Amino acid sequence: MKKRYIVRLTTEERAQLEEMVSKGKRAAYKIKHANILLKADADGPNWTDEAIAEAFSVHVNTVRNLRQRFVERGMDGALTRKQQSEPSRKRLLDGEKEAHLIAIACSTVPEGRTGWTLQLLADEMVRLGIVETISYETVRRTLKKMNCNRI
Repeated sequence: MKKRYIVRLTTEERAQLEEMVSKGKRAAYKIKHANILLKADADGPNWTDEAIAEAFSVHVNTVRNLRQRFVERGMDGALTRKQQSEPSRKRLLDGEKEAHLIAIACSTVPEGRTGWTLQLLADEMVRLGIVETISYETVRRTLKKMNCNRI
């Protein structure tokens, strides 16, 4: 299959990639991607995508995507992962809702109880209409993040 994106490394880029590979002080995927770019160089070894995929135990699409990222975004764009523009999952508790949770945790304990449990706090937040649903694990993580001991 004809290559759509041709990788042509400058001498500085090649030296930088070879240094990255030889030192081995980077994330494993970066070293692997550096090796792939070195073998894909049209002015160097110019291996086929299939040969590169076989040599480095990756899928052919990984090689093609890496070529494309190198051509479109440069070496830094090819070696670093793209940051998410927004998180995959929206936060359930924003600052205001966290404040409600802390207020509930610091309030008086329901009658017949000796202290707040995570499940009681979650149920109370739903009962008060602060959130539609919430798990005790979300309550635990939020309290832990705030360094708040349940009172």
